[in-house]
Amino acid sequence: MRILLLLLFCVSFPSLSRAELVEQAIRPGVAATADYVAGDRAKPAILLIHGFLQTREFPTVVALARNLQDAGYTTLVPTLSLGIPHRKQSLPCEAVHRHTMEDDVDEIARWVKWLKARGNKSIVMFGHSFGSLQLLAYLQNARDPAIKGYIGASLIEAQTGKLAREPLLADLESRVRSGQHALVTHPLSFCGKYVSTPAGLLSYARWDQPQTLAALKKVPVTKLLIMGDADPMLAPGWLTALGHVEVPIVVVKGANHFMDGMHEFDLIEQTTAFLNTLKAAPR
Repeated sequence: MRILLLLLFCVSFPSLSRAELVEQAIRPGVAATADYVAGDRAKPAILLIHGFLQTREFPTVVALARNLQDAGYTTLVPTLSLGIPHRKQSLPCEAVHRHTMEDDVDEIARWVKWLKARGNKSIVMFGHSFGSLQLLAYLQNARDPAIKGYIGASLIEAQTGKLAREPLLADLESRVRSGQHALVTHPLSFCGKYVSTPAGLLSYARWDQPQTLAALKKVPVTKLLIMGDADPMLAPGWLTALGHVEVPIVVVKGANHFMDGMHEFDLIEQTTAFLNTLKAAPR
């Protein structure tokens, strides 16, 4: 099986040339883009979301999307705009970030609506890293019968550095209540110095481990987590905490945060196996 996947992977790189570049208006003056490949309508469409500040060109997402396309799945791979029209590049941590988690959730909802408008009645969501968290933020309040499944690869909470989170949240909430818009700089995810509005940073910083675990429990769709046991991004005890949520979890031995190298094939295998357990999409 691994050899077959390797052969498919080697011949699949041209497949993105089949992709249609699509776009939609997210808010006035901001359009977002995505790669869309139509597949077999008997299979669910897969919406794939990249990691923090990245784009749809991120290797982990690209490799999986190509293999899913070759297996006949419809794929939609957007680049979240983060408030930038037609964003094509990843954003540096030190850039001024005015986007919020609520903006990301709204954008994901718009892409779900876009897929449904094109006749896709069954949708599975895949997120890598912070993209997994953004999908949870969307799914915790979504009650859309078209959403059939969620796959979170390398799921992490919104990490905010070594200092206590509570004083940070209290300070940001105070700034927001008093209408302060002056930029703040604080660690977030892999960024040691993330520059943001108080409201923007607060919207992400609220997603600590308890909030993430609560959302994971609440999401009313079939779920799968795919994690690496050699992931340096994971906080101590995070895999154990995830194991207590009673959500199916596959821990890939030796895999890092990006599931790269030979572990790309573990990601492909586990994703495909999960999709095979779902019922055929309604026509």
